[in-house]
Amino acid sequence: MWTLKLTTPTYGDLNHLVSATMSGVTMCLGFPGQLNADLRKLAVNMVPFPRLHFFMAGFVPLTSQGSQQYQALTVAEVTQQLFDAKNMMAACDPRHGRYLTVAAIFRGRVAMREVDEQMFNIQNRNSSCFAEWLPHNVKTAVCDIPPRGLKMSATVIGNNTAVQELFKRASERFTATFRRKAFLHWYTGEGMDEMEFTEAESNLNGLVSEYQQYQDATAEEEEFEECVEEEEVA
Repeated sequence: MWTLKLTTPTYGDLNHLVSATMSGVTMCLGFPGQLNADLRKLAVNMVPFPRLHFFMAGFVPLTSQGSQQYQALTVAEVTQQLFDAKNMMAACDPRHGRYLTVAAIFRGRVAMREVDEQMFNIQNRNSSCFAEWLPHNVKTAVCDIPPRGLKMSATVIGNNTAVQELFKRASERFTATFRRKAFLHWYTGEGMDEMEFTEAESNLNGLVSEYQQYQDATAEEEEFEECVEEEEVA
């Protein structure tokens, strides 16, 4: 809400952000466009590894309900802001991780060529923020119908390794609570076993480690692993 400069945000403000973002994600299901992407295509393109299916979403222009009509941005400005941490809907900074995959969905009278050029420029200027060992990991879609009150908007869905920050915070809070056995009796009294909590914690920490593993991976390492797998098959 700092980006919106709202000192006392309401549930209406939160709902406005959620609806704008989800509308951008699903707009290809109901409106025509130059290049549409349905939910199945998004799922196939966005999940390179089965466990790493947690996305962060962003929306541009991120404005309060009353200031929408005053926003007029170019494709270059929208694309630049699309990857800004202030426009993300998750409490983590994408600059702390790397994008494994990205889907950018633009709304409005936008030329597909201009969108592709700007996305290409973003990748070139910030190459360290993208996993270079995953080729063609950025997808774009354009819908001709803009949101009400805006001439153009864009939504981004990113599979970024920085999402592990959310899981780390959850794990730290759980560990502190579980160490004191706080509230544990409410669950064991309903038939749960204490070991289930330990297994869940281990699973969460394993997920964080997997995100970190692919964040640190390089193209050379991936090529080496592929060669080893081919030799084992042979």
